[in-house]
Amino acid sequence: LCDEGSLIIMNDCSALPLLPFGILLCSSFAPLPVISSKRHSIWSAGPLVHDIGSSWDKREVAARDREYLLGIKRLRRLYCNVGIGFDIQVLPNGKITGVHNENRYSLLEMSPVERGVLTLFGVRSSHFIAMSDKGKLYGSGRYNDECKFKENLLANNYNAYESAAYPGMYIGLSKTGKTKRGNRVTPTMTMTHFLPRI
Repeated sequence: LCDEGSLIIMNDCSALPLLPFGILLCSSFAPLPVISSKRHSIWSAGPLVHDIGSSWDKREVAARDREYLLGIKRLRRLYCNVGIGFDIQVLPNGKITGVHNENRYSLLEMSPVERGVLTLFGVRSSHFIAMSDKGKLYGSGRYNDECKFKENLLANNYNAYESAAYPGMYIGLSKTGKTKRGNRVTPTMTMTHFLPRI
């Protein structure tokens, strides 16, 4: 037995047997090789996860690009600076002409369907501008390949609209506002130059 003076020493001494038990207890919580190997496998899989993420990002960008190309619609009037100046109008009977003063039939919905290709839809008449294989413009109540036009930006900041179904044929207006046959005009002629405007 220890006396009161050595009580502190005894307490220190009695703690000594617990030291090996504490070491044993702490060592049971030490990281095992299995854990470290898991860590290694996770880090080694890092590039794979990054590659999957980057490819997913590319898919999202491509999807957004497709949505932009196929989804953006513009309400515009197509102005041709020929004669006294005309906007294209689409009448309910399917006739297409030029009109000097803008009206409800000259408002068009321009909708992309492919890259650089769009449709011109008369909002009021519910007819598409279309071009036949003979270059004649007409209003179509249904969408078809003859309703698609390539929008070509010209050096003077005007656009020329070429038939996607019949390349080399363009939308054009005469000096009196009548439509011209697409096979009789070229993009060098002012009558094929159009400016989309609100």
